[in-house]
Amino acid sequence: MKRIFLFILTNILVVLTISFLVQVLGVGRYLTAQGIDYGSLATLCLIWGMTGSLISLALSRVMAKFSMGVRVLDRTSSEAVWLVQMIDELSRKAGLPVCPEVGVYDSPEVNAFATGPSKRRALVAFSTGLLHSMNKNEVEGVAAHEIAHIANGDMVTMTLLQGVINAFVMFLARIIGFAIAQNSRDNEGRQTSSYLVVMLLEMALGILGMMVVCAFSRHREFRADRGGAKYAGKADMIAALERLANNRRQYDNAPAMAAFKISGGPGKLFSTHPPLESRIAALRAAPI
Repeated sequence: MKRIFLFILTNILVVLTISFLVQVLGVGRYLTAQGIDYGSLATLCLIWGMTGSLISLALSRVMAKFSMGVRVLDRTSSEAVWLVQMIDELSRKAGLPVCPEVGVYDSPEVNAFATGPSKRRALVAFSTGLLHSMNKNEVEGVAAHEIAHIANGDMVTMTLLQGVINAFVMFLARIIGFAIAQNSRDNEGRQTSSYLVVMLLEMALGILGMMVVCAFSRHREFRADRGGAKYAGKADMIAALERLANNRRQYDNAPAMAAFKISGGPGKLFSTHPPLESRIAALRAAPI
């Protein structure tokens, strides 16, 4: 229920924000008597494509805590003080301006994730399943991988990429849909045809766009592995990946967070993560 409530609330916020921007900029009507006003259409699509992604990014840390039940560790307490100190040290090695928040969430899955809108407002969270099944060297490898994501600015890059893809999908679908609809004989049929074609094109182009986003996500995992090896040592990073490979069964109770975690599904065209075997082999061959 928490995740459903947060999803609905976020979408309401997105729609209200976009509606306000569209009204202020006056780009809601892109069809004119002469045809498409490409400037208005491009602006409209960019607003719709980017605003939702940017709002999600701004709320990502809060949403992760709320939806995953992340408990942020108090730096003054003795609870998992070694984990907080580890993140502090890795953050210094990565050159982060401030140390991220460190959290734990209750789940038998062996996983961890990093999220947040910026390097100054980031969160690194570990599942209890991971902390119970890995030794400290392996946990350090996982932590270094997540710190590398923050240092590389991967959350922001993914957001911008998704926003641009969304904008292109909307833009191309409406241009193609308008061109096809012009062949309709009457205005009513033309309008109905346009709506239907745009909807189908957005679905088809959205799938192609998803492939691009997933391809970049797989690329950033290799880069974060190399960063993790640099901060924690190659041996610890490889040991962490090997431990994850031995824990094939993942208990993921929040699929929306899957792309941000260190381990995902098998490496396929629509997977956000490459196969762990490929990541281990690439890390062994990397000159670090």
